[in-house]
Amino acid sequence: MPFFLKKYLNGISNDEFFDRFNLDGIRWINAYKPDTNKGEYYDPLHVPGYLEAHRIVSDQWRIFPEILSDSQYDTIRYNFVTPKKTLSMILQSNEYTSWVTERLIKEKSDIEIIAEYAAMPTCDVDAVNREAESYGERGIIRGFVNLFEIYGQPGCWQDAAVLYGIEELIIATFEDPEWVHAFLEILFERKKYYIDSLKGVRYDVIEHGGGDASSTVISPQIFDDFVAPYDAPLIDIAHSAGQRVVYHTCGGMMPILEQLVELGADALETFAPESMGGDTILAEARKRIGDKICMIGGFDQFHFLKECSPDETRKEVRRCFNDAGKNGSYILSPSDHFFDADIKLLEVFADEARKSIYQ
Repeated sequence: MPFFLKKYLNGISNDEFFDRFNLDGIRWINAYKPDTNKGEYYDPLHVPGYLEAHRIVSDQWRIFPEILSDSQYDTIRYNFVTPKKTLSMILQSNEYTSWVTERLIKEKSDIEIIAEYAAMPTCDVDAVNREAESYGERGIIRGFVNLFEIYGQPGCWQDAAVLYGIEELIIATFEDPEWVHAFLEILFERKKYYIDSLKGVRYDVIEHGGGDASSTVISPQIFDDFVAPYDAPLIDIAHSAGQRVVYHTCGGMMPILEQLVELGADALETFAPESMGGDTILAEARKRIGDKICMIGGFDQFHFLKECSPDETRKEVRRCFNDAGKNGSYILSPSDHFFDADIKLLEVFADEARKSIYQ
């Protein structure tokens, strides 16, 4: 995370971080392209931040930030101005991260405003490919299924949870399932439009999903009824566009593990263990999944990248490898981002990982 790079490494870049620790590199690239025939253009008020693409707007879908007074956090209201109605959401930030405090969807009819007026970004294939060419063989190029503007998630259900609130969305699946499906269909169409534009782009993998589909958040039945019917077809479309897909579920996975595999992605992440608030048992997950899909994650960075001995870090790396990686199709990775870590333990993590060789 940017906080970690600034605090511990004098603000070096992601690329410099991977080089510094001799880790396999990742370059995250998101590049949107407006459809000028539809009156779309790059938002002149937006300077892309961490992992952001330059937002796309139109005269019928304009986004105006409004700085609000707050004694503790940076607080911005984003006003989405359309011919019929102005929608708004509030985002707060501190030195670590950002979060939503006011949801965009306040009335159920607001989804119709999105359907009618929201810009429909496509991928700027040439921009991504230029980055891929410059990166060469240093590591992988990773992108995302398009997120909703300001703050979103790649999965349809997960994007809806950000825009409406996860508690309210879960309740709505019982009280008004038809509306939830209508909402998800609108988000599905926006994501499908974007994924259709990915033909010829040189991503190594694109990310789909998000934490709000974790089994520590929703039931397996909600996953079957409201997540899989929208996310699985998008994975098929991405495959047709020549892309590999990793499905991200930061949290619980074990009760829905087979359901996650059935989505058809090429890899699953993050396999967060119980010690980090997840529920993953790597050895059991590998036994149940077999070699059907690549597994990414499983390493407890909260307890083994700080305040422990180098031997403990090495043992945790080796445990992950022994439980999930002996026969391949496993990428060792922290189970989520981290803000703090001991530099020496990061070196140990990388060193032990390089010694974990497929037989």
